Amino acid sequence: MYTNKIAKAVGCHPNTVRLYEQWGLIPPVKRSANGYRMYTQEHLDQMQLARTALNTPWPGKAIRRSGTAVVLQAAGGDLGGALEAAYQHLVLIQSEKAQAETVADLVSRWAQGLPIAKTTRRYRIRDAAAYLQVSVDQLRNWERNGILIVPRDDQNQYRSYGSEELSQARVIRMLRNAGYSIMAILRMMTRIQQDDSTDIKIALDTPGPEEDLPFAADRWLTTLNEMEDRAKAMIKNLEDRLQPENIR
Repeated sequence: MYTNKIAKAVGCHPNTVRLYEQWGLIPPVKRSANGYRMYTQEHLDQMQLARTALNTPWPGKAIRRSGTAVVLQAAGGDLGGALEAAYQHLVLIQSEKAQAETVADLVSRWAQGLPIAKTTRRYRIRDAAAYLQVSVDQLRNWERNGILIVPRDDQNQYRSYGSEELSQARVIRMLRNAGYSIMAILRMMTRIQQDDSTDIKIALDTPGPEEDLPFAADRWLTTLNEMEDRAKAMIKNLEDRLQPENIR
């Protein structure tokens, strides 16, 4: 098979096929007497694996690194090791998904009135950062992006964090740690203010019409579901190639 046929089969530009070979994502390709690349079925199978793993919105460093490792191991000829790594890749994605869903459930309880930082004390920003185990810069960044509103002390104009602000900041920290974007959190906060019965998961996962170019983390639950499906497709690709009749 020539480069154009491989590219057409996986839905990419021929230069992408050449680039994947250069990066080691598919095995080296033999040349014909006239210098043309001559691809085999193994190259096509590997190209399909690589596109399944990598032709996606940015899913975060850990998932990207894990998927790339599967592809490189398969390209090197260790299909059995790649299959094992693909199952580990699936576990990683499912773990991320479980964390994202669990945090969204807790946020739903918070939106319904559950306090998750109960104190009668008022904190200045440095004390609040220490209490929440975040940096002062993070708290200021959340304010700048409109996802956290902190009142000022009437006498000295210092920021004053009470139970309500600390609870909201803790919610933001949990969501950020679970992979949700600032935009997704802002969208959720805005919709809660408009309607306290808002479905949190839908709010976090459904960009509005004003969001022209949403990123993966702007619809994180959908992205993780898609990543899970892709991981299962990668496993099937490798299991099919390991069948005795397909060993070349």
